[in-house]
Amino acid sequence: MMDDMRGRVRASLCALITTDEKGFRSALDAAFHKDVVVDMAYPVEQLVGREALAEAFLQPLRRAFDHARRRDELFLGGANTRADGGDWVASVTHYVGRHSRRFLGAPPSDKLAFLRSGEFWRVEDGKICEGKVIFDLPDLMRQAGASPFPSELGTEMLFPSPETHDGVCPEPSGGLDALNTVERMFAGLHRYDPVTFASIDQVGPTGTWTDNFMWYGPSGIGSNTGWDGFVRDHRASFLRAFPDRAGGNHYCRISDGAYAAVSGWPSMTMTHRDTYLGIPPTGRPLTLRVMDFYRCEGPRIAENWVLLDYGDLYRQMGGDIFAPAQREVRELETVR
Repeated sequence: MMDDMRGRVRASLCALITTDEKGFRSALDAAFHKDVVVDMAYPVEQLVGREALAEAFLQPLRRAFDHARRRDELFLGGANTRADGGDWVASVTHYVGRHSRRFLGAPPSDKLAFLRSGEFWRVEDGKICEGKVIFDLPDLMRQAGASPFPSELGTEMLFPSPETHDGVCPEPSGGLDALNTVERMFAGLHRYDPVTFASIDQVGPTGTWTDNFMWYGPSGIGSNTGWDGFVRDHRASFLRAFPDRAGGNHYCRISDGAYAAVSGWPSMTMTHRDTYLGIPPTGRPLTLRVMDFYRCEGPRIAENWVLLDYGDLYRQMGGDIFAPAQREVRELETVR
């Protein structure tokens, strides 16, 4: 039954992007309940009703990308183990096409572009009634030469599909074991050495990560491999900037085959204590919206795809992700 739900919802989401204008209305009605509530990454925020979703996100996306299509790297489904329950699907996807027009303030490159997106959708009676979406707008801007962040930590890259190439509606057996592995990892992650940034039971004989795990992060962090790469390119700078961070406030945790997906809105609360993403410490209390997707090999995590709403975090620290694009426009106007 879960296979049927996953396949039907996935097909309806794909149709929203590929159908022509005449068929868009029918596709929208088929995918979403009329009063669907969707929380989205900055700068869109909360949308109430499928008409608002179409006007503020879906139609602008369709107009901005020529020959657009949706390419799912992961598409999972399962019963939410958190208190709110419900049947959810979750995906890592790319919206792909020639970026020919501005999208939510991101300048067009007029080249093939990939808008990375993490999505959690609650399904009732075959239609989506609730959702959370983190799209990586800073990465889309980076592809157009207008990255809002001053430096690269890990490797900025397209999120790959799993090494096993089985992440879209995977074989569902064994999913609970995957989520148990992830939750065991969570239990030790927040206790760490402030010098080495090591946490108990993360790697080594009792660890929850494989020695050569792959970690795929959003624009501003990038991707890396192994615990040393993870610490160097993400963990060390993050924990120096937010040493009091507390996380795990998840509204949804699901498992599906060798995969698990979790998300919090926000998941983390923390204080800005050191320079991060080029912004000096402000002492401000911050929150962070998070989506994590995991592939496990037995009792260990082999791959982790991470979506973070860094546009919203940057805004809270006093930054403006649109400043580079605005400078580019002013420079062009000066030349003219």
